Amino acid sequence: MRRPLLLVGAGGLARETLAAVRAGTDWHPLGALDDNPATHGTRIDGLRVLGPSTLVHEMPDAAVVICVANVRRPFARRDIAARLDLPDERYATVVHPAASLAPGTEVGAGSILFAGVVVTAPQRVGRHVLAMPHVVFTHDDEVGDHSCFAARAVLAGGVHIGQCAYLGQGALVREFTKIGEGAVIGMGSVVLTDVPAGQTWAGVPARPLGEK
Repeated sequence: MRRPLLLVGAGGLARETLAAVRAGTDWHPLGALDDNPATHGTRIDGLRVLGPSTLVHEMPDAAVVICVANVRRPFARRDIAARLDLPDERYATVVHPAASLAPGTEVGAGSILFAGVVVTAPQRVGRHVLAMPHVVFTHDDEVGDHSCFAARAVLAGGVHIGQCAYLGQGALVREFTKIGEGAVIGMGSVVLTDVPAGQTWAGVPARPLGEK
C-alpha cells in the first residue's frame, strides 16, 4: 500500500520530485505545501498546493519530502528541516526507479535521487541529499546530510562531501578530495584540491571565486 506524501515546496524542484514519485510505486502524493500565500490553492502538474509548510503537523500520517534547493542558500534544506522539526520516520526517501544503486547502499531519510543517478559501490548517502539526473557517486564516497548535486556532477572514489555543500551541473571532483560544509562548486568545475567550508570555487581547475 502506498503511503501518503506531502511535498514541501511548489517550485520547479517540486515538479521534478512529483514526476519521480509518480514513476514509482512507494508514495501517493496528497499535495504540496509552500510558505508563499500566493501559491495556496494553485496546482503544480495537477497536485494542489494545500497551504503553508506548518500543515505537516496537522497530517501526521503523511510522509514528507523537502523540495527546495538553492545554490545561493546552500543551507536552505537544513534550515527547513530544522524548522519543521520532524523525526526521520516522517520523511520519505524518493529514489527514481531508473536510478542504479549498488546493493547494500543506504539512502538517508528525506533524500531524493533522480533518474540516472548511479552509486557504483555500497555506501551511505546522507539525509536530505538531493541528486539530480546522472549524478555519480563512486566507491568509498562520504555524502553529507543536506548536500545537493546538480545534474551530471561526478565524485571519484573516496571523496568527502560536507553537510550542505552544493555542486553545480557537471562538476567533477578528484578522488580523496574534501569539500567543506556549505561550500559551493560552480557548474563545469574540476576540483583537484580540498575546498574549505563556506567557500565558492569555480573553474578548471577550480579555484576560489575571484582568484586568478
